[in-house]
Amino acid sequence: MNDSRSRVRSLLVVVGGGALLAAMGIDGFAVVGRHLGFPLLGSIEAVQAAVLVAGCVALLVATQARRHASVHLLVDRLPPRGAALLRRAGFLLGALLFAALAVASAWIAIELWPGHEESEWLHIRYAPLRAMTVLFAAWVAAAFLRAALRRRDP
Repeated sequence: MNDSRSRVRSLLVVVGGGALLAAMGIDGFAVVGRHLGFPLLGSIEAVQAAVLVAGCVALLVATQARRHASVHLLVDRLPPRGAALLRRAGFLLGALLFAALAVASAWIAIELWPGHEESEWLHIRYAPLRAMTVLFAAWVAAAFLRAALRRRDP
């Protein structure tokens, strides 16, 4: 892996990990606050936004590292050429799935963009979160497609 790709991946891991830590911290403070009689209003909204960031980053990093869960029961019993073909088909189907998710998410984002949606307590705007979902779904689709089109065994 070249140096710039390594830096991007490290940055993604830091951002995703930070978002996950933020979600845990916010939820932890909310639980403690509820028990002490000082509820943290809007904590669910903040946790949902942080989990969206963490989930998007995790999908992308796992796809680029080719670390998605896979069932080896069938693939390990095929001849090498058949296994490579099945892996390539899996990558193509993954690309198709995430491309469809990106298109559907973009469609929803475009339809709801003028509505100025925001969360109830913290007024977190949904438009940037929807845009991030579209961007990361497309990025994951591209990573799957790149893996499927590699010349060597995927």
